[in-house]
Amino acid sequence: MSRLHILRYPDPRLHTIAAPVEEVNESIRSLIADMAETMYAAPGVGLAATQVNVHKQIIVIDASDTRDKLLTLINPEILAAIGVADCEEGCLSVPGIYEKIERAERVVVRARGLDGEHFDVEAEGLLSVCIQHEMDHLKGRVFVEYLSRLKQTRIRAKMQKQQRQSA
Repeated sequence: MSRLHILRYPDPRLHTIAAPVEEVNESIRSLIADMAETMYAAPGVGLAATQVNVHKQIIVIDASDTRDKLLTLINPEILAAIGVADCEEGCLSVPGIYEKIERAERVVVRARGLDGEHFDVEAEGLLSVCIQHEMDHLKGRVFVEYLSRLKQTRIRAKMQKQQRQSA
C-alpha cells in the first residue's frame, strides 16, 4: 500500500467527472487500499478517487469513532434522499475550511463492494453527509461550490496563497 497525493482546490482536475468502474479487479482493490491508507493518514473520514486524480467512481469512508469500519462504495447511486439537514463540512482537498452545507438528512445508496457485488446502505448523520459529499466529488463538484460567490472567491484565494507558500 502507498499514500496517494490529494489534489487541492482549486485544481481543475477536481472538476473531472468520474467514469463507472467496469470490473472490480485486483487493480481496483489495490487502489482502494491505497485510498484508505491515504484517508486514514490525512486524517479524514472520506475520500473519492477524483481527489487522488483517478477518475473512477470509487469512494472510501470511515465515519466510525473507532476508525475501523471502512465502507467502500464503487459506482454509488442515491436511491432515496430523505429530509434536510445543515451540517458543517470540511474536505481533504480544501484543508482548514469548514462551512455549513444543506444535505439530505438520510440517504439510501446502492453500490458495488470489494467483491463486485451490489449492496444497499441506508445512512444518516455523519455517514449520510460523507456519502453525499464524496459523491459530489465523483460528479466534479467540491463542497465550497455550494457557497456564495464571495465565499468561493475568498476560499480560492486562501488555497492559492497556501500553495504558493508551500512551494
